[in-house]
Amino acid sequence: MTSLPDDTTLTDIGLQARGTGRLLVIACGALAREVLALRDQNGWDHLDLTCLPAILHNHPDRIDTAVREAVAKHRDTYKDIFVAYGDCGTGGALEATCRDLKVEMIAGPHCYSFFEGNDTFAARDEITAFYLTDFLVRQFDAFVWKPLGLDRHPDLRDMYFAHYEKLVYQAQTDDPALTATAKACADRLGLAFERRFTGYGDLATHLAGWAKG
Repeated sequence: MTSLPDDTTLTDIGLQARGTGRLLVIACGALAREVLALRDQNGWDHLDLTCLPAILHNHPDRIDTAVREAVAKHRDTYKDIFVAYGDCGTGGALEATCRDLKVEMIAGPHCYSFFEGNDTFAARDEITAFYLTDFLVRQFDAFVWKPLGLDRHPDLRDMYFAHYEKLVYQAQTDDPALTATAKACADRLGLAFERRFTGYGDLATHLAGWAKG
């Protein structure tokens, strides 16, 4: 089992590949724990993982370039490379990059969708819901509170979240402490709270397909 760096490192730096295995998954740092859990549960020893900094979540215009550079860096080391990102706010740029590089990415607009299952998520059509995953619950201040300036200007909260009604915590694991933290995040944002246990959703399906190939 690969030891993970802490969440702050995954946010700012990411995770380096080990250079072993025939299959490499390039993922967002916010998915590192989930990808490695699935790999270890299923005995996919031929699968290696490298992660780009999760903070790119807040800078989607940089994701496709970072993925392109990662593919170029590792292309000669691995037989197959896959990309564990949805569109993630790139406006189709990441899909175009992956198509150009002939690497497969995860279908769906973002991780909130593929964790819940793309069809299920689309059917809900929840335009007034704000979503958090396990990783984003742990890194709420780094991804939400501080980037929005709420640590300095908490009075802006009601303006930013005026059109939201609830915070949906998509739980990948059954962790009461994380659930309590997620509920506290909802309280801080002045939103109703809902917890949904999604597990790994379509991420597990995609990884299983890639691992078989």
